Parts: sequence; structure tokens; C-alpha cells
Amino acid sequence: MTDIVGTPDGATPLDRDELEGLRFRHITTRGELDELEQANIQTGLRLLAQRRTARILTDDFALTLHKRLFGDVWSWAGTLRRTEKNIGVDPLMIAVELRTLLDDAAFRLEHDIYAPTEAALRLHHRMVKIHPFANGNGRHARIMADTVLTKLYAAPPIDWSAEHDLQRMNDRRRAYIDALRAADRGDYGPLFAFVGVREDL
Repeated sequence: MTDIVGTPDGATPLDRDELEGLRFRHITTRGELDELEQANIQTGLRLLAQRRTARILTDDFALTLHKRLFGDVWSWAGTLRRTEKNIGVDPLMIAVELRTLLDDAAFRLEHDIYAPTEAALRLHHRMVKIHPFANGNGRHARIMADTVLTKLYAAPPIDWSAEHDLQRMNDRRRAYIDALRAADRGDYGPLFAFVGVREDL
């Protein structure tokens, strides 16, 4: 299996073992992979829409969601990353960091610490920063955040793309990546601005 050609800025390169998990051997370009993953994501979203409200802020839900979104494409979907990447915590710390993130999010929900959109944005940022999976972390984290908003806060989902393709490099993707990097430094202002919410929520 050769490397997938055309990894966009901000995307995590896959190692050879991870590429071996691709269920469709004819895929060779990033565009082909994106189309295949998008079809799987649409199927996963339909299944998610049919699911009743459950314990969403759990490890099991986070892993199951990733498997539903990417399991038709990658054999390792829904399993935690085992390799070092250019982003994310040490693989040995992923399970601990993920559990802490979800416990924090549950505490903030129970005690009404943040407005719904801010709570979702903070969860999304930390999920991306942990980078639990070999691939699909941004999309998984955005869908996880929207699920928390709609099912736990009874709030509308975030318009992440604003009619742009976040899988392809464009001004919207650059702004998204820059906003996540600013949040890494503790500045959430650009991320709030990216989704069109005020900082004084």
C-alpha cells in the first residue's frame, strides 16, 4: 500500500501500518479517500440521528462514534492511536486524557459552567489536541461537539464549514487551524470568532 497522495495542511500523516488498515485497496489519492470517508460519515450520522439520548460523555460513546463514522473505511476505526504523531498527546496518555476531558465536560454541563456553544468549542478543541485516533480527529471532534450541543444542551449545532470544504485547503480551513493553534496557547477568541459567537458568552 502506497501513501495517500495529497495530505492537506493540518492533517495527520498516516504511517504504513495505519495505511494497511484501509479497507479499499484501490484508493491512492486524498480526494478518493475524502469521498469514501464522507460517505461513511453520512451513514454514521444517520445512525446517530436514530440513537436515543444516551451517556454521550463517555469513552465508549467517543470510540463508538469514531467507529460508526470511519469503520467502513478503516479497520482500526474506533480504536485509540498507538503511534506518535505531529500533534496529540503521547499514545500512552490518550485514554487518561480522554477520560479527564469527558469528566470535565460532564462536570461543566452539570454545573452550567459555560454557555452551550462555548462548552462544545472547548470540548472540541481538547479532543483535537488529544488526537485520540490515527485519522479523522477533526471531523470526529466536530461531530462529538455537535452531538453534545443537540442532545445534552438542546441547542443547535455549530456551522463549522460555512459552506466551505474543511477537508480541502482554503481560507476557511486556514482560519480553523489557526484558531485551534491559538486555543492551544489558551486564546479561545479566534475559535469563538470562527464559529461566529461572542467571547462574552
